Amino acid sequence: MSDDKFDIPFKSPTLPAMLTADSKIRFSCHKGISCFNACCRQADVTLAPYDIVRLKDRLGMDSEAFLHKHAVPFEMDHDGVPGLKLKTDDQGACLLLDGENGCSVYEDRPTVCRYYPLGLLSMRQKESAEAVEQYSLIKEDHCKGHEEDRELTVAEYREEQGCAEFDDLNREWYRLILKKKSAGPAVGRPPKTSLQLFFMASYNTDMFRKFVLSENFRASYDLPESTFEEVAQDDVALLDLGYRLLRQALFGEKVLPERQGVWEKRVGERKEIWEARTKAEQEKWQEEQEKRMREST
Repeated sequence: MSDDKFDIPFKSPTLPAMLTADSKIRFSCHKGISCFNACCRQADVTLAPYDIVRLKDRLGMDSEAFLHKHAVPFEMDHDGVPGLKLKTDDQGACLLLDGENGCSVYEDRPTVCRYYPLGLLSMRQKESAEAVEQYSLIKEDHCKGHEEDRELTVAEYREEQGCAEFDDLNREWYRLILKKKSAGPAVGRPPKTSLQLFFMASYNTDMFRKFVLSENFRASYDLPESTFEEVAQDDVALLDLGYRLLRQALFGEKVLPERQGVWEKRVGERKEIWEARTKAEQEKWQEEQEKRMREST
């Protein structure tokens, strides 16, 4: 199953034809079709944050257990921004496939699976701050759904497959990635701590919840108590807070109010750490010099 939301073209030197919501496609997938489950046996599914929330809840797992059992990490760009793909068996089949019955988590299937055979493309034109969503039609040799006698618009297919909810709750995350890609060298390679924060806020919601409910986070950000009460119970609210925090960490946008004096305190702490490290290095260097002198004499 192909999935390239951010890069055009799809592993091809030619651009795919762009479709709009009103474009018509000819497609149908059903249990009686000869290729039923073929796409799930060749699964290449990139996971977005809300996909993981739905799947972990469906499977009755916490996020860390889900990541360990059902996800494979990869780098989304040359700066090492972490992505996740759905784990498959050694033959490439999705682990959530229930034999001839099809997808065992169909009602909570990921965005990529919902869209197939469409690809969602989020693009931002030069000189524009807004991303434009378009679509492309993916035709793979194994898929016979394109030969079915059913025609509908992209908008109708998206509604039928329940794509809107997933798109709405993943859209800010797509924008973060698109902005990172569009900015290129202007943003530079994020520090390791920012990449770790990106992974935690995007994928490991249970660990991120502990982070934002910690005393240290509360002491750093001036947020109403109602926000903490909401994110303690609601994964969607937690994702939204994570997207805002990532905008601040990756691009320096001041979208979360910091408590007065926090920045100055942080600078002071870093200065103390730097001075302590410098002193330790100097002492280490001095010890090495004295050792060499003793050895030489």
